[in-house]
Amino acid sequence: MSKIEIEFKNQLEENINIHKNILRMSEDVIDIIKIINKKIKKGGKILFCGNGGSAADAQHLAAEFIVRLRPHVNRAPIPALTLTQDTSTLTACGNDYSFDDIFLRPFRALAKKNDILICISTSGNSKNILKVLKQANKEKVYSVALLGKNGGKAKKICNKPLVISSNNTARIQECHIFLGHFILEKVEDLIISKK
Repeated sequence: MSKIEIEFKNQLEENINIHKNILRMSEDVIDIIKIINKKIKKGGKILFCGNGGSAADAQHLAAEFIVRLRPHVNRAPIPALTLTQDTSTLTACGNDYSFDDIFLRPFRALAKKNDILICISTSGNSKNILKVLKQANKEKVYSVALLGKNGGKAKKICNKPLVISSNNTARIQECHIFLGHFILEKVEDLIISKK
């Protein structure tokens, strides 16, 4: 077996083992699905945010709520947006205020009572994530955080943390997108069945 094949096998096994550890989160995942369904039915929307690869994951998941996840499921769009989708707002806020406020400003402008904030952060310590979570608490907007490592400071200030216990950023992000897809699929099922 070549060095690359060995590395491929090792990384795949690491991925599988970390995904198996997600099973311990099943009750929290079910709670999140029920809460999102309830908030959407009351007219709420999902606000996503994250930095770097997590920003891309936030946009990915928002697009699947708005459009669809499964090609055979035609349903009404589920209201969702990312707090990073507008480069003009993002750069103006970073320039005129602070990069730490890039999620806070649009959140304050857009968030309503029945909304859900979903933050995605591999460290759980990004200042802009912590600021928007604190604001969500002030405004009583329910918050979910997809986190990595030990959850960082975000673990203690969000309503529902889902922490991937790994220091490998790629493995954490792979688990985050799995969780996002699973949660979306089950929310979609509930909305379609009108439960």
